[in-house]
Amino acid sequence: MRASRNFDLLLEYAAQYPDRSMLAGKSKGQWTEYSAQTCLDTVNLLSYGLLNLGFEPGDRAAIISFNRPEWNWADYAVSQLGGITVPMYPTASADDQAYILNDAQVKILFIEKEEFIQKWLSIKDQVPSIQRVITFESHAEGLHLSELISIGKSNPDPQTVELRRSHIRTEDLMTLIYTSGTTGRPKGVMLSHQNILSNVNTCTDLFPMFQDKKVLSFLPLCHIFERMVGYLYVSLRASIFYAESMETIGENLKEIHPYAFTTVPRLLEKVYDKIVAAGRAKPQPIRAIFFWALKLGHAYELHGKNGAWYHFKLKIADALVFKKWRAALGGEAEVIVTGAAALQPRLARVFTAAGISVLEGYGLTETSPVITVNQMPHSGRMFGSVGPVIDGVQVKIAEDGEILCKGPNVMTGYYNKPDATAEVMDADGWFHTGDIGEFREGKFLAITDRKKEVFKTSGGKYIAPQPMENAFKESPFIEQIMVVGPDRNFPSALVSPAWEHVESWLKHKGLPLKSPEELVNDALLRTKIEKEIQRINQRFGQWEQVKKFVLVPRPFSIEGGELTPTLKLRRKTLYTSYADEIESMYSKA
Repeated sequence: MRASRNFDLLLEYAAQYPDRSMLAGKSKGQWTEYSAQTCLDTVNLLSYGLLNLGFEPGDRAAIISFNRPEWNWADYAVSQLGGITVPMYPTASADDQAYILNDAQVKILFIEKEEFIQKWLSIKDQVPSIQRVITFESHAEGLHLSELISIGKSNPDPQTVELRRSHIRTEDLMTLIYTSGTTGRPKGVMLSHQNILSNVNTCTDLFPMFQDKKVLSFLPLCHIFERMVGYLYVSLRASIFYAESMETIGENLKEIHPYAFTTVPRLLEKVYDKIVAAGRAKPQPIRAIFFWALKLGHAYELHGKNGAWYHFKLKIADALVFKKWRAALGGEAEVIVTGAAALQPRLARVFTAAGISVLEGYGLTETSPVITVNQMPHSGRMFGSVGPVIDGVQVKIAEDGEILCKGPNVMTGYYNKPDATAEVMDADGWFHTGDIGEFREGKFLAITDRKKEVFKTSGGKYIAPQPMENAFKESPFIEQIMVVGPDRNFPSALVSPAWEHVESWLKHKGLPLKSPEELVNDALLRTKIEKEIQRINQRFGQWEQVKKFVLVPRPFSIEGGELTPTLKLRRKTLYTSYADEIESMYSKA
C-alpha cells in the first residue's frame, strides 16, 4: 500500500525493520545511530509533549536547524498531530526570519544552537505568535528537546495521537516552504501530503537500487529537494547519515561508505576541481596518465556508443585513476543525484565514466519538487538534459518556450497570496515554471534559461545568460560568473575566479602567491582568464560573446546577499553591488 501521508513512511519502516538504523548523526567525533523503532518512539513522545503544550491541528511549527535526526523527529511529530511544519534556512537574515515567522503565524519554534538562538532573540519581540521555543542544544531561552520528551513520557496519550492521525487526509496541508527567491519577499509555498508523497511514491519506483542502502545527507532539509529525498530514503528503508557540516563531507563519505547522495552542481564542481588540482600536482608520468584518463572520461557516451576500443582504454583508466575517485567518495558510491541548478554535461560524463552515475533532475519548490529526472537505465538518460518527465506529471512547452507543468505534485498555492498564485497558475491548471526549455529526442527535457533573466542588448539582440554562465564555469579558472548587458551594446561579465585553482596554477608555474585583491589586477591572471573566455566564447553567436570582464576578489555568497540559499545568482543585488564595476566596462568602450 502506498503511503499517503509523510508519517505513514515512518510507521511502515518501523513495522517492517524496527531494528535497522534509520537515522544517524555525528557529534563530538562520535556517530550515533537510531533504529526505526527508536525514531518512532521518540516521535510519539514528542507528539505527547506537544499535546501537553496545547498544540492543535493546523498550528504551525518552524524548524531552524542544520540536518540532524532531531529535525526529522520534529517534522514527523508535528505532522502526525495535524500541524504544519515551516522549515527555515538557518542562513536566512533575521529580517527574513521575522517575516516568515509572522506570515506563517508560527506557534512553536524548534531551533538548533547558540548562534541561531541569538539571531532569534534579536527578533523575538517582533514575533508575538511564538508561544514556545524548543532547542536541540541546551539553552536557558527555551525548553530543551529532552525536556519535551520527558513531558511526553509523563503524559502519554497514544489514543489522541492515533485519533489525530486518522483525521489527516492526503490532501491536507503538510508544510509551508518559503521560497528564497531572487527578488522580493519569500513566498510560502503550500504543499499537501499528496503533493510530496506523489513525488516520493513515483521516485521509489524509479530508484529501487537505493533499497536498504546507506546514504549521506548534507543538502539542507529545509529545501524541498533534500526534504523529499529524505522521505524517499525512508520509503526505500535506507539508512540516512547526516554529515557533520559541509566542510566534513569528504571525511564523512570515507567513514560511512554511502551508496548514494544528493548534491547541487556547485559542490560537485568543487569536488571535480580538487581532483584536477591533485592530478596537476602529481609528478610525471603520473600527471600525464591522470589527464589522459580525464580526457577519456570527458568523451564518454551512453548506450555504448564509444565502441569496444574506447571501453578497453576505459578499463585501464579505471584501474589507474578512476578507482581512486571512488575511494575518495567512500568506495561504494554508485549514484549521485543533482538538482537546483544546471549541471555541466562534462561532469555527468566524466563521473559516469568513473563508475558513478550522476543523475540530473529538474523541479521547483512549487512542484514538490521533481518534474523530470535522469534515471539509471541508459534509456532513461541523456547528458545535457534533466531527463524524462516522471509518471503522473504532464509537461508542455508554451509558445514562448516556457515550461508548463500539471500534476498531483503541483502546489495548492502561495500562502495568503492569491494574486501571486494566479500569476503562475492558469485557468486550465497549468503551473508556469518561469523556465525556458525544449524536448530533445521527443523525451528528454533541456532547460535553456530563466524566462525573466533573458535580456536584450541595445542592438535588439536577445541574450540568454544562464547557458553562457554554465559554459564559462567549465573553465577551472572561473568559479562564478554573471553575464551582464541589458540595453548595452554588448555583453560583459563579472567574474569571480576559482582561487584554489589559481593558487595551484601559480605554484605549478613557480610564481609567487598573492592575495585575491592583488590578483584581480594581475596582468598574467587577467590574460589567462581572457583566453579562457575567448575559447568558450566561440560556442556562441557573435552578438552573444562576452567582450569585457571584471575580476572580483570576493566570491558571491549567501551571506553577502548575492546568492540565494540554493546558490542561484541574485542578479538585482549583484547589479547594485557592482554598479561601478559594470559601468567601468562600458564607459571605456
